[in-house]
Amino acid sequence: MSDNLASRWNAADYQANAAFVPALGAPVLALLAPVAGERILDLGCGDGALTAAIAQAGAAVVGVDASADMVAAARARGLDAHVVDGEALTFAAEFDAAFSNAALHWMLDGAAVARGVFAALRPGGRFVGEMGGAGNVRNLRAAIRAELEARGYAVPANDPQWYPSPEDFAAIYAAAGFVDVEARLIDRPTPLPAGPAAWFQTFRAGFMDTAAVPDADQAEVAAAAAARLPTTMQGADGIWIADYVRLRFTMRKPD
Repeated sequence: MSDNLASRWNAADYQANAAFVPALGAPVLALLAPVAGERILDLGCGDGALTAAIAQAGAAVVGVDASADMVAAARARGLDAHVVDGEALTFAAEFDAAFSNAALHWMLDGAAVARGVFAALRPGGRFVGEMGGAGNVRNLRAAIRAELEARGYAVPANDPQWYPSPEDFAAIYAAAGFVDVEARLIDRPTPLPAGPAAWFQTFRAGFMDTAAVPDADQAEVAAAAAARLPTTMQGADGIWIADYVRLRFTMRKPD
C-alpha cells in the first residue's frame, strides 16, 4: 500500500467530501458484528470513523493505514491506530477478526494482503469487508484519464486501483488459506453532494500526482474532468451520482 503513489490522502478533504464512505460502511460493520472483548484489526482504517464504531461495541480494535495524515486523524479520536503497509502486515495470530472498508482496492498486491490478514487471525477468525469491485467508478475514471491525456500528461497505462471480480477475489483469498469465502458485487449509485470535481480532488489527487500535475493545477484539472462526465449522472435535483460498484465479502480462517 505504501508503494501505491496514487494513494494520497488529506484527512480534512476526506471528512469534507467523503463522509459518505464510512456512512455506507454501516451494513458491513453489522456483518462484522463485533463482540465485546474481541480483538479486531481494521485494515485501511482511514480517519477512524468505523474503527470508533467497532470500539464502541466493546472490542479492542487496532487500526492500520498507510496514510500518516489519516492515522493522525484516527488517533485524534483516541483510537489505537498505526501507519502500516497493508501489503506487509507482520501480525501473528493475535486477532479474532479483521475488517476492511473501502481500502483493499488501494492495495495492489492482493495476494500479499491476503497472506498478511490470514497470518494476523487466530484459528477460526473471520475477515469481513467491502471494497471497490469490477466496474467501480468507470465513468469517473474515464473522465479524469481523458482530461489528463487531452492536456498532454503522461498517464499510467493501468489505473492504480484493484477492482476485482468476485471470482478473482475469492481465488486469491482461498489460495491464502481462507475457507467459506463469499464475495458479491453490489451496484451502489452514490450521491456526491460536493460534486464530482471535489471527488476528483479527494480521491484522485494521487493519480494526478503520478501524471505530474502540479498541485496548483489540480483543481482546474478536476473541474475540467467533471465537465466530461455524462449528464445522465446528474439528477433532476442537481446532485451528481457516482457509479460505484462494491465487492462485499466474508471468510474465515480454518479452526
